[in-house]
Amino acid sequence: MSTAAVRPSFLLVHGAWHRPTCWSALQDALATDGMPSHTVDLPSSGPQGTPAAGVYDDAEAIAARLREIEGPVVVVGHSYGGIPVTEAAVGHAHVAHLVYLTAYMPSEGESLGSLHGRDASKGVDLHGVQPSIFEDPRASLYGDVPDDVAERAVGQLVEQSRRSFQEPVTRAAWRTVPSTYVICEGDQALQPAMQTKMAANATRVERLGTGHSPFLAAPAELAALLGRIATALPGQRA
Repeated sequence: MSTAAVRPSFLLVHGAWHRPTCWSALQDALATDGMPSHTVDLPSSGPQGTPAAGVYDDAEAIAARLREIEGPVVVVGHSYGGIPVTEAAVGHAHVAHLVYLTAYMPSEGESLGSLHGRDASKGVDLHGVQPSIFEDPRASLYGDVPDDVAERAVGQLVEQSRRSFQEPVTRAAWRTVPSTYVICEGDQALQPAMQTKMAANATRVERLGTGHSPFLAAPAELAALLGRIATALPGQRA
């Protein structure tokens, strides 16, 4: 009987205004290195029902996806995706590690809005959707992405529920699950100073020299970094 450790797979959780297809180039790069990956479709992104989906709906979608995956999993949350990951990854024994990829890393009671200093008590619209808040998404989200890839990515952006920006997490998976925060030093959407502040919650910190979307700007480099993180997990061998 083989005693080799089961290699972990990755669950890739997209951010606001995105869909799971944003991960395609990274998934290809991971597959080239023999690393399996999965994605999840967050209900807060795209067409909404009534009421609009929020953090807890997204967290349940992540939890349901985790229940479908066998073996150890490294959960990667990008940008807004870090919030429902923080809520969802509690209590799943096969979640081996969390990766916050230039992502929000809240404590209990914090939301995306509160992390930006917004006071929810002043009355916040939790209904409906919010188009991209960036005046120039090309520059903010994809500044270092090749033109053809960036143009396609901008064209694939969807609306995001307002509720997802305001619902606070009720639990923080990073308190019990080891984590890595990946600071993207050229990010024009989530400023590196804010990333650094949140990264203080993480077990370890890594850095990339990219903008906000390294899965499009440098998928091979990001895949290599994720591979190193997975290889360093207990029981894994290089």
